[in-house]
Amino acid sequence: MEAETQGPSAISTNGEPGCAGASKFQIDSTVSSASAYHLASPGTESNGNDSTVSSPVSSPPYWVQSHHRSFSNISVESIPSGAITLQDNTHGEDAKNKACWAKSVYIESHVIVNGNRTGIGAFVVWNINVETLQGSTMRIRKRYSEFDDLRSKLLQTFPYSAAAMPALPPKSVISKFRPKFLENRRAGLQYFLNCILLNPEFSGAPILKEFLFS
Repeated sequence: MEAETQGPSAISTNGEPGCAGASKFQIDSTVSSASAYHLASPGTESNGNDSTVSSPVSSPPYWVQSHHRSFSNISVESIPSGAITLQDNTHGEDAKNKACWAKSVYIESHVIVNGNRTGIGAFVVWNINVETLQGSTMRIRKRYSEFDDLRSKLLQTFPYSAAAMPALPPKSVISKFRPKFLENRRAGLQYFLNCILLNPEFSGAPILKEFLFS
């Protein structure tokens, strides 16, 4: 007869005989995975047993309501008098926005017009291109004095919008025909026109139309 030797029997986690090493591996893996779950899940709490209990508060209070909020009377009544409010006009048409018609302004060059043989009375005319939102281009020619007159009339018509009107480039009797001075003046006049034409506050003003078409 052959002698049969049996070592210490092992009980698996489901109550059936099994390998002791496998049982230890299963228990260790279960414990480690449970520990990792507790560490990775801040919204759960342990009650001392193997099971976990979910925390009653798992999200900030401002996430309780839906994000798609409507403009209600309650929010209107809660706004104090004199407060600054925001209004969404992306889906509607505003009268000021409809007044915008220009896309960009570019002063491409200038021409020096001589007054007489001695150069007295000479002046500079600026060639201006205005691109519209429809894709067409307007070409106009203006002197510096006409820019100055436009700004003065805009200040009289819109006295509370002076901050939206950039100052014109300075004048110079000595350097007014020098290339560097003319380039700085061109850039300044172009910036001024862009601020005026692309601003819905001014773009529909009769004063501006008179400047462009006269």
